[in-house]
Amino acid sequence: MYTVRNPLMTSKIKIIFILFFSIIFNFLSARDYDVLSFGVIPDGKTMNTLAIQKAIDKVSENGGGRIVFPKGIFLSGSIILKSGVELHFTEEASLIGSLDHNDYIRLNRWTGFIMADGAENIAISGAGEINGRGRAVALGLDSLFYIGQLDSTKYTFPEMRPSEPHRPQIIEFFRCKNIKISGVSIRNAAMWVQTYDRCSNLSIDNIKVISDAYWNNDGIDIVDCKNVRITNCYVNTADDGICLKSYHKGSYCDSIYIANCTIRTSASAVKLGTGSYGGFKNITIENIKIFDTYRSAIAIESVDGGFIENVLVNNIEATNTGNALFIRLSKRRVNRPTGSIKNILIKNMKVDICFERPDYAYDMRGPALPFFHNIFPASISGIPEHFVEDIKLENIEITYPGRGNKALAYLPLSRLDDVPEKIDKYPEFSMFGELPAWALYVRHVKGLSIKNLSLKIKDADYRPAFVFDDVHQLHAKEIKIEGDSKKDHFIFHKMSTPKISLSEGSYFLQQN
Repeated sequence: MYTVRNPLMTSKIKIIFILFFSIIFNFLSARDYDVLSFGVIPDGKTMNTLAIQKAIDKVSENGGGRIVFPKGIFLSGSIILKSGVELHFTEEASLIGSLDHNDYIRLNRWTGFIMADGAENIAISGAGEINGRGRAVALGLDSLFYIGQLDSTKYTFPEMRPSEPHRPQIIEFFRCKNIKISGVSIRNAAMWVQTYDRCSNLSIDNIKVISDAYWNNDGIDIVDCKNVRITNCYVNTADDGICLKSYHKGSYCDSIYIANCTIRTSASAVKLGTGSYGGFKNITIENIKIFDTYRSAIAIESVDGGFIENVLVNNIEATNTGNALFIRLSKRRVNRPTGSIKNILIKNMKVDICFERPDYAYDMRGPALPFFHNIFPASISGIPEHFVEDIKLENIEITYPGRGNKALAYLPLSRLDDVPEKIDKYPEFSMFGELPAWALYVRHVKGLSIKNLSLKIKDADYRPAFVFDDVHQLHAKEIKIEGDSKKDHFIFHKMSTPKISLSEGSYFLQQN
């Protein structure tokens, strides 16, 4: 029997109790310390790394407390947050990163600005800002390579930029517990803006992330964490907005709640993967507004052997976006097994797909593709003998621009087997090149339920709305198509043909 569970009813309660009773109460009685009393100078010129670190160490040794940054500009290199310490930035306080790469250190995978390793009960709060000044830092590193002061092993030649581990993130927390990030604005990273790696009991609430400074500017990265809430955030970044990753054998993301956020990105807005070695389960993503986004509104990807299961995506509104939905199961490394994707419920989604590139007005734009193509459809794809399983789509409305042109790119329906599998390639909604459907392309899927799907197309497209290739246990009803005058909207390949009937403008189909 086909079922999709609501994956986080109990997990939400668990997260609320853990975070809001064990974390917040820890800070209610914390003592305040003025950072100026430790010799910190807020003139934007004095290097305060040692003084700020002294304050953190002292407060942690004294049992914890809140270090308050008053009005001013505080220049610093890498600082390490310790257990029991909260950094609080008042409204007119700004912590800015050094432009000298020698002022940054590396604790684990990356160099970073504010770091923590194994700390508990830590927080960053307030109405002030943290500015990594990442573009200047990255370009400084870039120039060192050309004058012979940066080793070539620290440089990525195909992309002509310093390699990722050597560009500092703004926040990197590793194996920490009971974390609260709230209120602050975080700007201009040289790399990912913030990463939480194998952390637990994490709350990120009401923050602004604005980083269109350089390449790889992911807004929020959650790596193999458990019990996470990301709520009421505004994210505007050059790379993925909110991204869940899994890099560690035996670890996985579990009980993640993402809600009430607004996202703009030159990559994908909310993404599970691409790093997917362990897995992801019990994920809820709801009440998300997306705009001017180059790639997918929602991307779900397992390509490194990891599992993805029990995912609920609810109430997504995306405008001026390149792609609505991309689900991909594949195997990009020979020495890894094929993972799994199953039990995904996506409902109450409204997306407007644009004809022109949606991030044209932004400094860092998604890379142009090296081939001609028409607008890409949403897609759900596995690989031969490895199926995406138990996917449910409900109450979804997608508007496409149309204007598909055979002279620009053409894949006739007689050549459906020519759509490349690209099993070992990086997953992206454009990875297959020209696709033979304008609305939804589905391949290597077992257990797909579609209910109340409304599709609109503004101008003509030579392609049918749907292509189902090697799809089994397909159940669909109430599919509405507006603006397409063609008679054949459904193409079925390597599968028995479902019975289709038309009633009051809606298509009903079912395949056993």
